[in-house]
Amino acid sequence: MNARLFNDAPNYASAAFPPPRQFQDTAHQALRDGIRAGHQRQMLMAPTGGGKTYLGLRVAHEALVKGRRVTFICDRTTLINQTSKAADGYGLSAHGIYQADHWRTDPSMPFQIASAQTIASRGRPEADVIIVDEAHTQHASWTSWIMETKAAVVGLSATPFSPGLGKLFSRLVNATTMHDLTEQGVLVRMRVKTCKRIDMTGAKTNRKGEWDEREVEARGMGIVGDVVTEWGKHAEGRKTIVFGSTIDHCEELCRQFNAAGVMAATFTADTKTTERDQLVEEFTKPDSLLRVLISVEALAKGFDVKDVGCVCDVRPLRKSLSTAIQMWGRGLRSSPETGKVDCILLDFSGNITRFAEDFERVYYEGLDSLDAGEKLDKEARVEPDEEKDEKHCPECGYKPFKKRCMSCGHELQRPALVVAEAGVMQELDILGKKFPGQDLAAIWAQCVTYAKGHSAPDKQQGRAYHLFVDLTKRKPPSSWSVHTTPAVQISKEVLNQIRAKNIAYAKGMQKQRAA
Repeated sequence: MNARLFNDAPNYASAAFPPPRQFQDTAHQALRDGIRAGHQRQMLMAPTGGGKTYLGLRVAHEALVKGRRVTFICDRTTLINQTSKAADGYGLSAHGIYQADHWRTDPSMPFQIASAQTIASRGRPEADVIIVDEAHTQHASWTSWIMETKAAVVGLSATPFSPGLGKLFSRLVNATTMHDLTEQGVLVRMRVKTCKRIDMTGAKTNRKGEWDEREVEARGMGIVGDVVTEWGKHAEGRKTIVFGSTIDHCEELCRQFNAAGVMAATFTADTKTTERDQLVEEFTKPDSLLRVLISVEALAKGFDVKDVGCVCDVRPLRKSLSTAIQMWGRGLRSSPETGKVDCILLDFSGNITRFAEDFERVYYEGLDSLDAGEKLDKEARVEPDEEKDEKHCPECGYKPFKKRCMSCGHELQRPALVVAEAGVMQELDILGKKFPGQDLAAIWAQCVTYAKGHSAPDKQQGRAYHLFVDLTKRKPPSSWSVHTTPAVQISKEVLNQIRAKNIAYAKGMQKQRAA
């Protein structure tokens, strides 16, 4: 509907946003401070789940109520519709879609949500503030624009690693880290099951230093059956995203999932817009019959379906840590309403081992500068087989281990990120046979949940502490608190152990009283 038909001026003051989390409020203030300090072009880094769209729309709203014109740039159609829906939800319905033949096209609106491709073909809308989603993609349509305009620019990215970002943006605002979001319950923990990876020995590389996609495709075709079989063993029933090396590879994966009786579909550059919309609508349903979506790149950036419980990585990479993080992040959003407490990463590519050290650092610390990010995507990683000294974590045996264990947090004394053993499609059971597939942080969260349901508020911390010690024979880190640990589903194994200990305690008390 065109607002001009009814003389209906936009009213942006009535928009309503949920209260920001502390790190979001801090990041927004940092952007304001940057503008005052003369930084016209700033990059905001926030991991999956950090609310980049939320923050971008808050920045847009702040400008719109001051009478500024705002353009929010997305790099693909799926993200345009997703951003438009989010804007509607916050009360920013007075916006136009700057894209050819879109039903919501309205150039009169001060707020435009635009595709990078349309800007390249139709020119630039007027703007005082430009927000660029997935800014690490660096489309020429907007990179030249932001260097010439006087508008304030905010780039949004979970992985600002691509070369040249330091020349486009003068300041990096690091909103939060994956570790912090996991501690807050915004993200779930990643349980990694590694397998005999695609053998990339001697594979040709392209001009960017990545493996040639056709080489990866040819080698990846040999384990397509294994992907379907192992998914059935470890993740059957979980809503899943699979990443293949090429469209042909994805289509073969899809055929074999469907042949095994699992409803699957491809979502690639060849998928028509109408079909994409239908796939997204169906896959988003909590009870969707579509269980597996398969893609090369189209689902790696900004595609968020919270109840995805498994990611299959079948796309070996040499250099692009940013791509790997984007793929893995598709399954890390929490979804308490569906009972989701973790995400299984089935790693058929070897990427979790290749990128272990750098991923550890990004997980715990984020980035200090855009130059640091650029370096992470420049270096070709050594193949795991070529490591001269591939160490295990001395605390829990997790392999690979570099500086900070991603399984038990050894050296940093922080909770686990993943539970995995490289090279074998079997999860590392750090707690023995009692709790297969559960890490220490997951056990703690279940102890907290039980304590909250069975103890007075002033007793809950102590109850959770003693339950954890009884179950794991370890003391929880002092930083773990019942106040910051979200409620989770208690597993059958943990509940049985708690009940057994309660019974033993009750019998012991009876004997004492009888004596």
